Amino acid sequence: MEEILAEAGSSAPSIRRDLARLENRGLIRRTHGGAALVEPLLYEPFRYDSSFLAREQRHAAEKRRIGLAAAELVKEGETIGLTAGVTTTHVGRSLRHRDKIQVVTNAINIGMELCNQPGLRTYLTGGIIPWAWSFSLTGNAALRFLDDVYMDKVFLSVTGLDAERGATTLETEEALVIRKMLKQAKEAIVVADISKFGKVSPAFICPANEIAMLITSTAVSNQTLAPFERLGIRTLRV
Repeated sequence: MEEILAEAGSSAPSIRRDLARLENRGLIRRTHGGAALVEPLLYEPFRYDSSFLAREQRHAAEKRRIGLAAAELVKEGETIGLTAGVTTTHVGRSLRHRDKIQVVTNAINIGMELCNQPGLRTYLTGGIIPWAWSFSLTGNAALRFLDDVYMDKVFLSVTGLDAERGATTLETEEALVIRKMLKQAKEAIVVADISKFGKVSPAFICPANEIAMLITSTAVSNQTLAPFERLGIRTLRV
């Protein structure tokens, strides 16, 4: 508690009230003399699945930084889209303390993580789960839902990003839903760690020149980003 008092420059009763509010929102867990951040505990069925853990842990620090930077671009009153993906999940997690934001997503896990946040209104597209261990909803139900939704920004995860071949993912069904989200949004923002650059996956999402902004990590070189910047894409490394 002494460290919190020194950092916040506030009174102990005020800090205790703030901590109580954060705990009620599921963002922290109070401990004896302090508090600890709460990591989402919604993936219990996957806890011992090695393929899921590998996907979650790959470039984890990069993805957390990218998620935080992306969330800072979201303004109060906006409606945003989050496609399914590990990095977009970090964007969602970074919005949990925010207010007056509407989130549209085709990711079951993102919907679960945001469902207890009173400041956010979260919409799941509906649809079908196209393959085992997927959190992504696809199909006609998802596409029909998106017909009636307009978004200020869409943040998308990709499995491949190439200046010539564009943004790509693994499954055609998922690509169709992402493409529809892009069509219904004012701007598309790709959140991608270093492993996605120069790769081309089977399912095409969009050409690179339809991307408004690219958020990635400092591990990505100037040379790698140059072809995207020549297309007029804003870039941010964190």
